[in-house]
Amino acid sequence: MKTNHIPNSRRKFIKATTLTGLGISIIPRHVMGKGFVPPSDKLNIAIVGGGGKGYSDAMNVWNNNASNIVAICDVDWNQSKKLMDQFPKAAKYKDFRKLFDTQKDIDAVTVSTPDHTHAVIAMAAIQSGKHVYVQKPLTHSIYEARKLTEAANVHKVVTQMGNQGASGKGVQQMIQWFDDGLIGSVHQVHVWTNRPVWPQGIATPTEKLSLLEGLDWNTWVGPAQWVDYHPLYHPFKWRGWWNFGTGALGDMGCHLMDPPYRVLGLGYPTEVESSVGAIFKKDWTPEYLPESCPPSSRTQLKFSATNKNNSEVLLTWSDGGIRPFHPDLIPPDHPIGDNDSNNGVIMIGEKGIMTCGVYGRVPKVYLNNGDRLTFDDSEENTLPENGHHMAWVEACKAGYGTSKHDALTSSFSYAGPLTESVLMGNLAIRSYNLRQPKGKGFEYPGRKKLLWDGENMKITNFEEANQFVKRDYREGWSL
Repeated sequence: MKTNHIPNSRRKFIKATTLTGLGISIIPRHVMGKGFVPPSDKLNIAIVGGGGKGYSDAMNVWNNNASNIVAICDVDWNQSKKLMDQFPKAAKYKDFRKLFDTQKDIDAVTVSTPDHTHAVIAMAAIQSGKHVYVQKPLTHSIYEARKLTEAANVHKVVTQMGNQGASGKGVQQMIQWFDDGLIGSVHQVHVWTNRPVWPQGIATPTEKLSLLEGLDWNTWVGPAQWVDYHPLYHPFKWRGWWNFGTGALGDMGCHLMDPPYRVLGLGYPTEVESSVGAIFKKDWTPEYLPESCPPSSRTQLKFSATNKNNSEVLLTWSDGGIRPFHPDLIPPDHPIGDNDSNNGVIMIGEKGIMTCGVYGRVPKVYLNNGDRLTFDDSEENTLPENGHHMAWVEACKAGYGTSKHDALTSSFSYAGPLTESVLMGNLAIRSYNLRQPKGKGFEYPGRKKLLWDGENMKITNFEEANQFVKRDYREGWSL
């Protein structure tokens, strides 16, 4: 008599499906295989970067015990103390590499660290088969954004960038208005912010200070070029230094450029040009501060026509409190962008103008015929604060390539190209400040329009600018 031998894992699966037939739907994840989390299970999430924005990201994915916080990793436990106290059973780490090497019960990871470490942490998570949520901007460099986008598809993990307004109903309403043809083709976009609200355009600190107790400074510096600890870097002011941060553009660009990028279906820019505010401490002699992001800047990006928008688009970004003026269609006493006009977007089309504030809030339309539309984004018409996070959690459970995954508004397939476009502005800003001796002074060869080959990530008319496409990684650190 022939005996059919059923593998142990197969017997477990048959038992599980039999229980389902009896009305019991809990299927252990080890039965289903790597990368699958049954909807009845909670996602096991590791938090990398637990202070500040990291705390709110953790709380949003935890969502009142809808997920398990199983590990917390932070180079400075003082910064993440509140989170660690709230989840005392979570394993604690200072180095994300040890986290991934040691802990094997992780399904997904949030990354809420300074910009310069986003890519190395996210790539380690992706290569370990973990789904990943990364704060904006996705990466510190254009090269890193491209590599993360490619890796997410290769390793088939569910990803999301933390520009939460992308999931808001305001942006969805703007898409509907545009797709209905209300303002026609758009040819000009203005985007602005009051950032920076931290020190920028300042001299590099030279004094060597004692480390904060318990701070792992070597891991904090990570892939960046080594500098000694200073409070002008940690815990918050890193944003204003090219070695670690991405300035006002990196902080707010993925929020504010998202509505026009999404509404118009934009791709890689074809041209970029910047101008930068200067600091004068002596008459006629501007300070030269190449390591610090500028106090203000203005950048223009050109985008080709798309299937959604049959016109080239000139997008002008302004920061440091510089904002555009009221177009004629917007009444003089109406705020532009946010209600305080500190941040905003104006899209100028053939038939009218569409505006919004940060996160796509308070969207409005002003038509050439005098009609006006305003979306009611009061509390009952907006998504919950953690809607962007929980959409990612549910997509992680459903798995790569599912309808829930495809419905995410900032998976890396979208967030990667958006981040590349945002960081193009920083490439132009840094090129603007390149100088070389000439006579008794200097010349600035990068102060011109730069032509961009998006597919190949290359400036074609100024080779020196290409040094800003990819950073030089400190020895021992790379993607």
